[in-house]
Amino acid sequence: MRIMSEDEKPILIIEDNPDNRVLITDMLHSMGYQVIEAPDGDSGVRLAHQHRPALILMDLSLPSKDGWQATREIKNSPELAHIPVVALTAHAMRGDRERALEAGCDEYLTKPVSLGELSRTFSAVLGGRAAC
Repeated sequence: MRIMSEDEKPILIIEDNPDNRVLITDMLHSMGYQVIEAPDGDSGVRLAHQHRPALILMDLSLPSKDGWQATREIKNSPELAHIPVVALTAHAMRGDRERALEAGCDEYLTKPVSLGELSRTFSAVLGGRAAC
């Protein structure tokens, strides 16, 4: 387990399913991360601009704006483009990973995800540095 310093930025979870949000939030809290939650793509993009998180976990099937479009908007914003976006989705069909990466996701995980998978992915996309 890691302890966040006061200057570390939170992780933004963009997920429409409340049960999944609680599960992922609990996992991230157990890893020592602060979390911001968004239930749809529109509010997720807005919260990304507002909080400038260290990393975004993006569901791809979202109301109001799907995760592919929300990712494109985030990656097309000069203020947000540097923030890693990790797709966390139930989409596990052939081509879904490639489609998510083409939309701008830096990594792709399928649900259900383990604590170990999250930890390894965070280390990879954050370059081994803490979320800061």
